[in-house]
Amino acid sequence: MQEDFLHYIWKHKKFDFSNLKTTKGEAVVISNVGQHNFNSGPDFFNAKIKIGEQLWAGNVEIHLKSSDWFLHNHEQDTAYDNVILHVVWEEDTDVFRKDNSAIPTLELKNCIDTTLLDNYHELFSKKDTWINCENDFASVDEFVLNNWLERLYFDRLERKSETIDSLLKSSKNDWEAVLFKMLTKNFGLKVNGDAFFSLGNSIDFSIIRKTQSNQHIIEALLFGQSGLLNEEVEHPYYSNLAKEYNFLKQKFNLQNSQVLPLQFFRLRPPNFPTIRLSQLASLYNKHQNLFSKVIQTKRRDDFYELFKVSTSEFWKTHYTFQKESKASTKMISKSFIDLLLINTILPLKFSYSKQKGEEVNTNLIELASTIASEKNTIIETFNKLKKVSKSALQSQSLIQLKTAYCDKNKCLQCAIGNSLINK
Repeated sequence: MQEDFLHYIWKHKKFDFSNLKTTKGEAVVISNVGQHNFNSGPDFFNAKIKIGEQLWAGNVEIHLKSSDWFLHNHEQDTAYDNVILHVVWEEDTDVFRKDNSAIPTLELKNCIDTTLLDNYHELFSKKDTWINCENDFASVDEFVLNNWLERLYFDRLERKSETIDSLLKSSKNDWEAVLFKMLTKNFGLKVNGDAFFSLGNSIDFSIIRKTQSNQHIIEALLFGQSGLLNEEVEHPYYSNLAKEYNFLKQKFNLQNSQVLPLQFFRLRPPNFPTIRLSQLASLYNKHQNLFSKVIQTKRRDDFYELFKVSTSEFWKTHYTFQKESKASTKMISKSFIDLLLINTILPLKFSYSKQKGEEVNTNLIELASTIASEKNTIIETFNKLKKVSKSALQSQSLIQLKTAYCDKNKCLQCAIGNSLINK
């Protein structure tokens, strides 16, 4: 048994309240279990408990054994002087505050329903399973599951908003600059995401504003900063890019020593960084004030239209600078735009609305629900347990569930775990 299970028992009052007594035989009447404290100090603040004839207001500390009080040196810590009740699974010694006054102890081992205990042990006793509830996931009530996944989706947006808040602070509240950096990162996908992000961070967005009216110039800026113009290539397009970049480098005092190297290995040609950078240049050449358009756009099909761009002419017959290929129009695909919506647009809309104090939850849910589910190992494994991921809302929620709850054994904080423990 883990101590957090006793926290759960106490917080949600999952024990027999009738005829509670301390280990010394004093009656215990709980008016308020207190506020759960997740930081240092007693486990629950501001509880109200009548012990004997005296009503107390103060803190509650919880341990598996009462001797843990001394194991954690609480008797030497003034932060625990206001503990009015020591709640334990089993008492094995009396405990005292720093001033040597005794603390009443409530023992829980005979107050908890055996079915609850059995369910808890069943959930946490699994060995070598992908998740603790692997055998029971399919049986979880649909209402419980769907409501929890919706909550988890916003938890994931909250986590992503931390990155956005940091970018916003460093860019002096320039939302256009934040959008550019996030789009740059996600144009790099998984393989080149960090490298593209370092590229975006190496360029002050004021330079993008000054150059985006000319696609050739913005391509020179992006290719040059990424280190792709450092080779000897005999082609007028390449030579002109290199010449333009050298001018921009001096004009804007550009530095790219912190930009990470780009990878081509094991990428499909349509995802080569050369193609993605040209498409990104086309996007910013096509749209002035892209952020305001992103915020105003609501429907997925309208986003498809907004991001409907291709590469410049050279890249219609090339994937790299060195080798010509069969001619093709390399448009940004709808599946790629879906990834941009999931990883950039929806988190950005969420953060912007939160800062403005606006309520957009309904629109975000509707938009996320229209995007097809992502495909990765986490989603595929959940779907084998139960066909649950039908949209990006659910796939993002399941990723949050696995990484923030299942992998950390936080079943007691999970609605699915709660439903199984209390069945």
